[in-house]
Amino acid sequence: MTTAAFTPWILGLTGGIGSGKSAAAGRFVELGVHLVDADQAARWVVEPGRPALASIVERFGAGVLQADGQLDRAALRQLIFADPAQRKWLEQLLHPLIGQEIFSYLAKAESPYAIYVSPLLIESGQHHKTQRVLVIDAPQALQVARTLARDNTSTEQVQAILKAQLAREERLRHADDVLVNDGDLAALHEQIDRLHHFYLTLKGGQP
Repeated sequence: MTTAAFTPWILGLTGGIGSGKSAAAGRFVELGVHLVDADQAARWVVEPGRPALASIVERFGAGVLQADGQLDRAALRQLIFADPAQRKWLEQLLHPLIGQEIFSYLAKAESPYAIYVSPLLIESGQHHKTQRVLVIDAPQALQVARTLARDNTSTEQVQAILKAQLAREERLRHADDVLVNDGDLAALHEQIDRLHHFYLTLKGGQP
């Protein structure tokens, strides 16, 4: 007997820098949930042989390629960093392609729900394509401490990133669920396990 095809509902997972999105995402994967990360999808669409890479080379020249034909992200960043018009062109090329890649990948999930992880889930408007939003939240001092421990950066740089990101209150306003990650990894996993069992009871992301 064949099982009827189903489409999983999509959970959007977001949070500010140093909130613990990656650790949370890792736990959901351990629980068997199909997950895609916005950064992964951004890499997929510019792989050699993909139309987006050809368009980028046509516009910026072969100098944006590494010797092995992969995109040289650092070279491209330098070209668009000082030129808002070029940056806008690149975003208009890539964002729709990244969106298509993400949602076609999620639609093939074999778990009852699938997760889209993005730091810019709400800013980009992609939360409208999800059925539910989970925000990983943490006190700001903890966000700064975690980011400093993880990245080779300064407190000033972290503060600047926090200022550039969506205000915490605004992010929380869009949340269906909030997970406060202010303890250790075991406490985070315990909260995620509880949420996962709850999510398995949902149809289409809503109770």
